[in-house]
Amino acid sequence: MSEATPVERWQAQLEEEGELTPEIVEQISRLHGDRGIRAIDAVSENRVKTYRDFTIVVGYEDEYIVEGGGCTCKDSEYNLDAEDPTDLCWHVLAVAIARRVGHVDYHDMWYSEVREFL
Repeated sequence: MSEATPVERWQAQLEEEGELTPEIVEQISRLHGDRGIRAIDAVSENRVKTYRDFTIVVGYEDEYIVEGGGCTCKDSEYNLDAEDPTDLCWHVLAVAIARRVGHVDYHDMWYSEVREFL
């Protein structure tokens, strides 16, 4: 059995605690830097939203779809190393955090319906 990655370790600890403790915040910020801090901010600002079809994170310039561990943002597309499991955009991190602390804003509607109004 393989040893847990640093990402899996903080995620498991967060799952167990159910809240962002100072120790977990430190682990996230040390491992993910500014992306980790932005993710924590997004969760605290209730910017992780789940619809029937997608989970989105409201960014500073747009909304980004996060599914299957990937994201539609430019950071994911151009800057991240697919071979490095710790190299995640802040939107993916925000979803991982929000789900583990029960802080996802759920909307019982299709995201595609919402986009029609925007």
